[in-house]
Formats: sequence, C-alpha cells, structure tokens
Amino acid sequence: MVRVLRNLDQLKGLVEELRLKGKKIVFTNGCFDVLHAGHADYLERAKSFGDFLIVGMNSDSSIRKIKGEKRPIVPEDMRAKLLSSLKPVDLVFIFEEETPIEVIKAVRPDVLVKGADWPIEKIVGREFAGRVERIPFNYQISTTKIVERIVELYCSKTSGGTTA
Repeated sequence: MVRVLRNLDQLKGLVEELRLKGKKIVFTNGCFDVLHAGHADYLERAKSFGDFLIVGMNSDSSIRKIKGEKRPIVPEDMRAKLLSSLKPVDLVFIFEEETPIEVIKAVRPDVLVKGADWPIEKIVGREFAGRVERIPFNYQISTTKIVERIVELYCSKTSGGTTA
C-alpha cells in the first residue's frame, strides 16, 4: 500500500475502501519538522482511537506561510518518509494549504485528534469529524525548543560556538 499521498481524489478512494471494510479512521495533522519523541508519543496515542491513522502533513510552502521563510528545517519529502515509517502511521497526506480543512472534509474521520494545547473551538474541521480527541503532551519538547537549544549551544559567542 502507498504510504504517502498528495492527491485528494486518491485519498477519498482509499477512505471509501477502508469504510467498506468497517475501519475506524483517525486523522491528525501538523508540520512534523525535526521529528522528536513528543511526536512519536502523540502519534501512538492518536492511533489508539481507531484502526487507520491518516496524518495530514503541511508541505514546505504551507509551513513557510505559517512559520516564516526559515522553516521548515527538514524538507517535506524527508519529513514524509520519516513519518510514514513510524509504526502507528498508516498514511501521510501532504497538503499545501495553511489548514487541513479540505482534507478533513474529504476524509470525514471518525476521530479527529489534536494536541490539548488547541482549544476545542479552534480545532479546524471539528464539524466534519465523528468526534474530537485532545491529547495532552507527555514530553515538554518542540521543534522550536530544539532549534533554540542548538543555536544556544553552537551559535552563541558565550558557548564557544561560532556565530551564525
């Protein structure tokens, strides 16, 4: 089975097949730039809500719109390869828009999963899901924190590193 898709019609066809087989579909999304233990834990727990986990992943251009020109750090093909190789992830769908609303409308997941840092009223696409689950983070880590730590250790004059 293909593990990474970009075509919404192909995704719709796959979802239709899964529903005919009685599979419970879970959807989550994110940038997943500089994959870390927090991501892995989050995805394991997201998968526990159903049979088939679809991860919507922001494309490079989408991330630049949201986070600025210096991001992503890891290109989308590499991020998709890493994500799709994780055991809980059944499929990665790369989307170009700033939000996954069109993907969620197409999938109409049984369960839509987001981090507990998202207030329910701000969760995009919640009206197209059977239910929404918010997952608290077990790891106090983020890509931004990782990047800041690298800069602190290797790029500041006080650390003995070189300046960027």
